[in-house]
Amino acid sequence: MDAFKKFFEKKKADAKFKLAGQGQSLSGSTSHHSAHSCSSHSTSQSRLAPTRDARQAGAAALARLEQNSKKGDVNWSLQAIKAQARRELEAERAAMEQMKLNEQQEVAGPQEVHMDSAPMLAVQGVYFHCPLIGPEVASYEEIKKQIRDFLYSQMEEDRAISSCIIIHTCNKNKEKINTCIETLCKYIENIVSNPTEDKFRKIRISNKAYQERIHPMEGTKEFLEAAGFTVQELPFNDTTDKFWVFPEDKLCDLGALEQLRDGLVSAEPIRPQLDRGVMVLLPAEAVSHVELPPEFFSLTTEELKKEMQNRATAVERSQMLMTKAMREKYEIREIRKYRFSLIRVRFPDGLILQGTFGVNEKFEEVVKFVRENLVNDWRPFFLSLSGGGKVTGEEQTLVELRLVPAVVFNFEWDFEVQDPNLDDNVFLRSETLSLLQEKA
Repeated sequence: MDAFKKFFEKKKADAKFKLAGQGQSLSGSTSHHSAHSCSSHSTSQSRLAPTRDARQAGAAALARLEQNSKKGDVNWSLQAIKAQARRELEAERAAMEQMKLNEQQEVAGPQEVHMDSAPMLAVQGVYFHCPLIGPEVASYEEIKKQIRDFLYSQMEEDRAISSCIIIHTCNKNKEKINTCIETLCKYIENIVSNPTEDKFRKIRISNKAYQERIHPMEGTKEFLEAAGFTVQELPFNDTTDKFWVFPEDKLCDLGALEQLRDGLVSAEPIRPQLDRGVMVLLPAEAVSHVELPPEFFSLTTEELKKEMQNRATAVERSQMLMTKAMREKYEIREIRKYRFSLIRVRFPDGLILQGTFGVNEKFEEVVKFVRENLVNDWRPFFLSLSGGGKVTGEEQTLVELRLVPAVVFNFEWDFEVQDPNLDDNVFLRSETLSLLQEKA
């Protein structure tokens, strides 16, 4: 429906507008900005020059980089070299400071030192986002809460559309959602088909069908209100009971009621979208960061521990004579332990692009992800596994291609298609390479 399309377009535009930051008046005074610039300049002028030890550490780091580049064929981009040099420099400084601290503490005798340790995970967690509400990333449950809060905040602006989307989005059981929608549509169809029949304009709230199909579902109250129903207490079986009643004076606009019914049927849920968690790694980082966080597994921590304890059983099973069908069935059962897959793409210059994917996403999403981060985003390329052979079947899921729970691809240009305007040894966009500097 056009109403839904306009609703989402407006909200997406509002989300983009928020990203622009605080506006500035074109006719306003620039004295504040000038003062800030002068303050920053004076601060930078007053900074102390690097110490002799710091200069020596920086020179040593750059010398090591130059020596390493001569040893092999590694051709990292300029941003990667700068990031590596900065890390080397910080490590040297930290080592020197620790050495001085140890010398000062030797007089006072040995002291107990507590250090925070963290596992060298390939990724710190699995995060989600929703373009409709902004660029923030968070856990799945947190983004779901933000979506729910956002939809309810739109009630005053458009109660009909918001209630339709809430019914699809904020309820869990798909079968119950479908039953709820069918029942609500039946209520409306009865009124449209029999506008003069008084009984079709009333819904008894204590009715068993209403209590089972409608009442527990989030958003149904708001939907009935948007349709024009009001709650009234009416006589029923020698007593009174509460009913949803469709007023007689609204029968003149049955077209709006039909439009609301069609909107409820055509509405789609708003789901948190998996954030790729884009990272650019140096070769040494890719080797040291290999463990996956618990979020990647569909098993609980206790189940994982039990799985580790049953390795002996797995060894015995591997020694059994199994048919091809039995092996495939067992392999699929093992793969289903994982919810996400960590994809790494190694480029010829040594850099590695990393992203997180759902195991049921198609391989074409991986190709799209790589292309979005290339400086030359139109040129054909291949992704191959270390064992050789280019990966095809973009319509197949990562589970079907056995690309779970983690895989490393080798990137290769299709050299039959050349780009005379770009160097073949340039791969990642500058925006993607800037992630290396952010880590430094």
